[in-house]
Amino acid sequence: MSDIPPLRPLLIERPEDEGAETPATVPPVPDLDIAVPPPRLSRARNSALTRFAMWVFGALFSFVLSVAAWDFVTSLLARDSLLGWIAMVLVGLAIVTAVALAAREMAGFARMGRIDSLRTNAIEAALKADVKAARGVVSGLGALYSARPELAEAQVRLTARGAEMFDADGILGLAEQELLGPLDQAARREVEAAARQVATVTALVPLALADVATALYSNLRMIRRIAAIYGGRSGTLGSLRLMRGVFAHLAATGALAVGDDMIHSVAGGSVLSRISRRFGEGVVNGALTARVGVAAIDVCRPLPFRTLPRPKTSNLVSRALAGLFADADRNEKVK
Repeated sequence: MSDIPPLRPLLIERPEDEGAETPATVPPVPDLDIAVPPPRLSRARNSALTRFAMWVFGALFSFVLSVAAWDFVTSLLARDSLLGWIAMVLVGLAIVTAVALAAREMAGFARMGRIDSLRTNAIEAALKADVKAARGVVSGLGALYSARPELAEAQVRLTARGAEMFDADGILGLAEQELLGPLDQAARREVEAAARQVATVTALVPLALADVATALYSNLRMIRRIAAIYGGRSGTLGSLRLMRGVFAHLAATGALAVGDDMIHSVAGGSVLSRISRRFGEGVVNGALTARVGVAAIDVCRPLPFRTLPRPKTSNLVSRALAGLFADADRNEKVK
């Protein structure tokens, strides 16, 4: 027999990792309040067949309408010259009005396209660290807001300090602070006012569909005002395209869901437990309006958020509805 001891399996005890994450210790998933690149506001180019079909049907409609108006005026002239001349003047005024409306819509689309171009150029300049492109974006912003007297001093400071900077991020950040900072504050006030209005009507007006009508009207007006604040004022068709872009951005960011945590953070669980269901619905509708407002700011802003903080939906809702539910809580205590 050999003196060599028999071989045995080697056991190595693995020390427990006290810092290992378990399902119980992993923190909850945070609210995704991230800045997703917004869709372009300017109209996308359609296919050749679609453009040809639109041209054909538009020409046919215009031709039929023109012939009908011509027959109407000539028949009135043959019947009574006074009525014929009145009809001719009215038709002429209608044509002038239609041309003016079309020009306004085209100008609105041009402004939205201009904002799209500035945002795209700013993103490219920041990615490539192109100082020349960044200065071009700043020049475009200056031209866009040249007629805004409240930004005159900011433009002077931007011109003086921008000449001393030689990196793209610094130039764009300075432009964002000087020009877009005051506009962001104005846009936040619009969002808070719209959220408060929607929440108040939902909570206090018992009429059926009144909250729906108020929410639609308030959201459309809020989006148009935010667009006007950032220089993208549009007409009727432009507003519809703008709203479509805002809701497309909402769908892309998944920002249409409102959880109970937001409701409790705004109004407080103790208050909601004592007030009616209508106040809870008011909080939800106000929070949804605030989310639409944040998406509108992302879509209408000519520069992406880089230096300045992006508005938080919870902060906007808290500021907009804190006084409303404080009053409700005070009334409940009095009763």
